[in-house]
Amino acid sequence: MSPVDARLPREFFARPSVEVAPELLGRHLSFGGVVLRLTELEAYAGEVDPGSHAYRGETPRTRPMFGPPGFTYVYFTYGHHWCVNLVVGQEGSASAVLVRAGEVVAGHDLVRSRRGPVRERDWARGPGRLGQALAMTKEHTGRDFCRPLVGEPIDLVVSEGEPVDPERVRVGPRVGVSGPGGDGEAFPWRFWVDADPNVSAYRPGVVRRRRT
Repeated sequence: MSPVDARLPREFFARPSVEVAPELLGRHLSFGGVVLRLTELEAYAGEVDPGSHAYRGETPRTRPMFGPPGFTYVYFTYGHHWCVNLVVGQEGSASAVLVRAGEVVAGHDLVRSRRGPVRERDWARGPGRLGQALAMTKEHTGRDFCRPLVGEPIDLVVSEGEPVDPERVRVGPRVGVSGPGGDGEAFPWRFWVDADPNVSAYRPGVVRRRRT
């Protein structure tokens, strides 16, 4: 069965981000000849979540998050990283799941050429590395990965893969999120596969002071 034939339906993504994120572990994300097995994700919940880009409402940058589920939200961070998110929930909720890490299961030569001389386990271990491995940038934000199979070929697919046993799912605070959104008690919204070598290291958020 091809990834397109096994892709997850829009209904799968039309749920709260904290429900969708752990159920994406072990699924496959395919784009441009590269296939990743997802090993780590983070949930974000728009205007009720101080860690979300959409916490203070819609902007031109965050507009894709306010659309219907089944679309991408790709943003630039730290001056050189593109991060890939999957929009979930209901239209207007601005919920999304950040794809933090994965294992390359197809397209090894492509990823090797993009990531250079680094260990294979580090090819997509962290959201910036993952974005580079997939070669996804701003032009890929707002892509409908659940659209009907008519017209243009489907180049972005989230498919069944091999769902992870819930007993192997671990939960904790989100990486690099400062302030209330980084509170692991209030927002334990990072999900990863226990003992998987492709999962990124946890780092707490740091409040950045403005220069005077």
